[in-house]
Amino acid sequence: MPLKLDDISPQVRSTEYAVRGPIVARAAELERAGREIIYCNIGNPQSLGQRPLTWVRQVLALAEYPALAALVPAGTFPADVLETARLVAARSQHGLGVYTESKGFRFVREAVAEFITERDGLAADPEAIYLSDGASKAVQAVLRMLISGPRDGILIPLPQYPLYSATIALYEGTLVPYELEEAADWGFSLATLEAALAAAVARGVRPRAIVVINPGNPTGAVLDEANIEVVLRFARAHGLAVLADEVYQDNVYRPGARFTSFAKVLAHLGFTDVSLFSFHSTSKGYLGECGHRGGYVECRNVPAEVQAELTKLSSVALCANTAGQIVLFLQVRPPRPGGPSRQRWEQERREVLELLARKAGILERGLNAVPGIRCQPVAGAMYAFPQLTLPPGVSDGDYCMALLEETGICVVDGSGFGQVAGTWHLRTTILPPLEQIEEVVRRLGEFHARFTARRGGR
Repeated sequence: MPLKLDDISPQVRSTEYAVRGPIVARAAELERAGREIIYCNIGNPQSLGQRPLTWVRQVLALAEYPALAALVPAGTFPADVLETARLVAARSQHGLGVYTESKGFRFVREAVAEFITERDGLAADPEAIYLSDGASKAVQAVLRMLISGPRDGILIPLPQYPLYSATIALYEGTLVPYELEEAADWGFSLATLEAALAAAVARGVRPRAIVVINPGNPTGAVLDEANIEVVLRFARAHGLAVLADEVYQDNVYRPGARFTSFAKVLAHLGFTDVSLFSFHSTSKGYLGECGHRGGYVECRNVPAEVQAELTKLSSVALCANTAGQIVLFLQVRPPRPGGPSRQRWEQERREVLELLARKAGILERGLNAVPGIRCQPVAGAMYAFPQLTLPPGVSDGDYCMALLEETGICVVDGSGFGQVAGTWHLRTTILPPLEQIEEVVRRLGEFHARFTARRGGR
């Protein structure tokens, strides 16, 4: 007899992941039927036309196939590309088709440590860095260590990225939301954190950690140092670990805003009794190398015996994929100044980030020009999370499905990310090509007027 749904773990059945949910499934059906779909549901830059950086693909090509250098005309690959590919071959020893250490290639972890030192002015230990298949797998590993049962609570922002709610549900933990303040550019206060924790404790929940996404997904907010300090002081006061999701640290667009790492503020405060797990990824920023699944977690103030448990979890999966590890290496160690690849790398990087900033502005201004839509500033990351004014009895899920059916625009309803009761939102990326972003704004504005008039008068 084949498996029945009742045979499947209830934790798996209760797990939801909105960015690939029913709206996206319907979009795929429509596309197969010949409809043009503009996918704004997921941060997948290269699927929407962002070109891979030449530096990454040249070195990766030679790392995967070293004989290629002898098969192409001299001068095809710049000298620093050849040099870096030889370094990868020498340090990986047996090529990219092998298992690595459970934590990942040592030379890549050393490069990550140097990157952190250059970014923050802090010493970083390669042995406290774990390479992963994208940041998501590292997040899941840390949450797996922290959650032992339903009493264990994880504070996460509301709205949040569904990776966190899905993983907490899968591991049978308790999600403890703390509400971001939409009218305050999606910031939060100490009072908000304290209220969320107190409510959880009153329900018998044991809070274990707090998650912060900076820059924010889905909100696009960028935290300042004062907000980061609030989180760290709060975590210290209540004995919480901190999970700092910093995968969008290169995506900052708002004038005057800048990314500051949790590690830097932690060191500035001198706290040695707050365990910090910081995550980064090759999927975002200016690389957009989502499919190569490169990422890392750095551990600070995490005792050796706890790190040993994380090492054990990494060992169960054997290691992160090697191509992703090399892409991460190329991210944290770009072409050196003065090298033949440097100018092209700088130009390509600048073009990607400047175009994202331009599209963020077009989307924000365009949405705010639509009566019944209010969009907070898109200060960073790759998304906007505008609030919708909808007729009574209509949900944002209804709205987003109708938007797809009528216009071909695929976005995700705000309920998939969590939102304050009584409010409706959608999440859209800023990733489509420039002419499509303008088309998205136009179609969405026209649709909103039609939809609210039609549904409001029923």
